[in-house]
Formats: sequence, structure tokens, C-alpha cells
Amino acid sequence: MVAQRSLISGLVFAGTALLCFAVPGESVAQDQMSYDATWESLQKYRAPEWFKDAKFGIFIHWGVYAVPAYGSEWYPRHMYRQKRREFEYHKATWGDQSKFGYKDFVPMFKAEKWDPQKWAELFRKSGARFVVPVAEHHDGFAMYDSSHTKWNSVQMGPRRDIVGELGEAVRRQGMRLGASTHYAHNWRYYPHSSEFDTNDPAYYALYNKPRSPDAPASREFLEHWYARVKDIVDKYEPSVLWFDFGFNRPEFEPYRKKICAYYYNKDAEWGKGVVLQYKNKAFPDGSAVLDLERGKMDRIRFMVWQTDTSISRKSWGYIENDEFKSTDSLVDDLIDIVSKNGVLLLNVGPKADGTLPDEARDIFLGIGKWLSLNGQAIYGTRPWHMYGEGPTQGGSGHMAERKGQAAAYSGSDIRFTTKPTVLYAICLDWPGKEVLISSLSSSTFLCRGGIADIRMLGDGQALKWSRDATGLKVELPEARPCDYAYVLKIRLNGQLLGRLD
Repeated sequence: MVAQRSLISGLVFAGTALLCFAVPGESVAQDQMSYDATWESLQKYRAPEWFKDAKFGIFIHWGVYAVPAYGSEWYPRHMYRQKRREFEYHKATWGDQSKFGYKDFVPMFKAEKWDPQKWAELFRKSGARFVVPVAEHHDGFAMYDSSHTKWNSVQMGPRRDIVGELGEAVRRQGMRLGASTHYAHNWRYYPHSSEFDTNDPAYYALYNKPRSPDAPASREFLEHWYARVKDIVDKYEPSVLWFDFGFNRPEFEPYRKKICAYYYNKDAEWGKGVVLQYKNKAFPDGSAVLDLERGKMDRIRFMVWQTDTSISRKSWGYIENDEFKSTDSLVDDLIDIVSKNGVLLLNVGPKADGTLPDEARDIFLGIGKWLSLNGQAIYGTRPWHMYGEGPTQGGSGHMAERKGQAAAYSGSDIRFTTKPTVLYAICLDWPGKEVLISSLSSSTFLCRGGIADIRMLGDGQALKWSRDATGLKVELPEARPCDYAYVLKIRLNGQLLGRLD
């Protein structure tokens, strides 16, 4: 059996945990703080409790790229790259790139069947606590009422404020609204050539101006990027502000600090408790929340972190003939992430008409069904000093999922989450008639009063159990209470020791 990873072992993880170890006990009222655009000031930030409690959010990649629905959400770039399959597909299907460019998909993006209230109701049923639509992707088309570009969903395409309408619906359902911006990469996104419409000055506001591919972003573009992000913050007051790569380039550094300070200081007015999320090394530890794209941690991280991944495998935006993950695997991912002090942001790509794929709807409802029964072991929990035990070790780090390192868990794979007087032991598959949890042997001191009783969520009956030097043995119910992971609620006669709060 693979040795369980404890919180103590996390002290050496990337040099970050030692930094965090010193600060969990600090009490800082976010709405009483003001921030300067310096890393020293921004590292005073503390992630709000609502986010630590939420555990699960919905990401939405929806834009003009849903019209061709081919390849991926990167179609706008790849359709202009001659060695890509999207290039030939585009010429064969839509015409030469000099005559039919990406701009020509915009009038076809009508969202004629979009009902934001139905989306919000489904997301609430999934068990999500916050929703993060892509406000603007690399393509430069704003899905909101932008004051800085005419290429937006109010003036063109759907002629609706997508972020604004969805935000109202989401908040009515008791969830929080976030927004993501990927616009920083627009500087390098579109290939320019005299053979393409991207070289036409009439469309520079969408495609940007021709330049050397390696040229750093100009001051003009940086100021424009900052104004667009500030516009999103001011108009929609997002509780989550998510950034993609691109703005991690050196020329963006003063603007990263500037927008972060602006966002945090706006929260002093709002009192929401906001979360700025970044990838890679765009921010120093402690100044914002780290996000891993299609990847996870292999141990507990002291500071709360996030995985963003998609419900489908091939694309973040809608494409035809995509492959969808199983509900079982996504529930397991959620549990694994939460046990390591993480949050799952799960993406869906809607169709151009505003409807969601049937497969995605079924998965959301399946996750919601599991959470309606077992949610107490997820929401509002905190990690124990070890995340769990078992033979299966999935890959860790950025893009581990894409590298083929996704895990298929067994009944011997256990994950722990906690409440003050409860330890939840979650079996990621059905163990059989009995489960042995070696981490909870008689030599493991849980609390002064010991175990009061053990029950499986969804069953409710007190289970027979015993502890010895080999571990905690629990006789399981004859019938499985749900379809996926199975939660043992270990109620204690006192405060659980070793809990990260």
C-alpha cells in the first residue's frame, strides 16, 4: 500500500507550504484592508471563507467559436495556421480565409435558444456554489456589454449581455458569479498574412494589428487590456476573477499588480470576499489563489487552491463529437481535490444556440445527486493532516490529465475530509463487505474521547467496527446507498486533532 501523504510532508512542496504554515492563525478582515500595487501589499490577502467552503464551481467556455464547433475553442487561431487541420477544414467548409474569416462567424452566433434561468437552475442542481463564465477568450469577442470594443455580445451576435443576464440568474439561485478573462493572449493569438482577413485594418479591433510574433505587448495594448478587465470588475462585481496564461509575460507584471490591487480594493466597497485566480507563476504565493489546469496536487497544500478541468476531453468549448468523462470519475476528482485543500472548477461548452449538450446535463445532475446525499463530507470541510491512503496515485501538476496521468481509483483508495468533531473517510470505489483503513489504527490518536459511532451517509445505520494495530475495520451495509464514492462518517467524542482550519 502506498504511504499516505501527510500535512507534514507538504512542508517541502514547492517551497509554498512553509510560507503558509505561518499564517493560518492570522485574522485579517478583508473589508478593512487597502492594497497597494506591490507584491508585499498583495500578499496580505487571505482567501475568503465562502470560497474555502464552496468546493465546487462551474466554468463556461461559450463564444463565437461554438459556431464552427470544430477542433477546439482555439479554432479562431488554428483556422489561420496552414499546417493545422482546422485550416483545410475551414477552406473546404466555409471558404478562403481572405474572404470568410473568423469575423464572419459573429453574425451566425445568435444564442437563439439561450435561457440563462435554465442554466442557473441546472448549475444549482449540480451542487455548484459559484459560476464563472468566460467574459472574453483569446479571440477578442467580449461576452458582455464592453465599453472598450464594439466586438461584443450586446452590439453583435446574440445582442444580449451574456455575463450580465447569467449573473442575475445565478445570483437568484443563491450562487456567486465569477468571470474569466483570457484576452491577454489576444496580442499573440491571430496569425497575420496578406492572404487572410486578419491583415485588414477594418478588423484590427478584433484581430489586433500585425506585428512580429515575438514582440512584447505594447503599452497601448497593456492599457487596453487593463481597461477591459477593469470594465468587467466595475460592471459585474464578480466574486471570482480568473485569468488564463498570457498575462504572466514580463511586460504584464505592473498591470498584474495594478488590477489585483484594484480588484481587492473594490471588495472593500462590496464586502463580498473576492478570489483572484492565476496559473503558473503569474503571482507570488499568498497574493491570490493558484489554479492548476487539468491537473491536481499529490499532497495537501496549506493555502486553498483550485483545479480547473472540463466535463469533456477534447475541447473547452463546444465541438461536435467530443468525448465526455464519466460522472463517477468527476466525483472522485472532486473528492481527491477537496481532501488536499482544493476546489474544483468544472467546465462545460454550450452550443452556439445556447443549449447544453445532453451528456453534460446528465453529468451535472449525476454530480448533484451524489452531493445531495454526501455533500456534508464536501461543503465546509477542511483537510485532515493526511489526505488519505491507497494504492492509486494520479499525476500531479499542470496538465497532468492531458499527459495521461488520470487515476482510476479502487475500493482501497480512501480520502479524508473533516468537520470539527467528524472525520469523513470516503471510499472512492466499493470495498466489499468490509473496509480496512490502515491510517486509523489503534496507534492513531483522533481525539481525547475516541470514536462515538460510524455510519455510512445514505444508509444511516450504526456500523460494526474495530481498531487494532492494522487499522480501523468497518463492516459495510449490504446495499450501496449511491452509485459512486461511499462516505463513512466517523463521529468523535471531542474535537478532531490534526485538522487544518
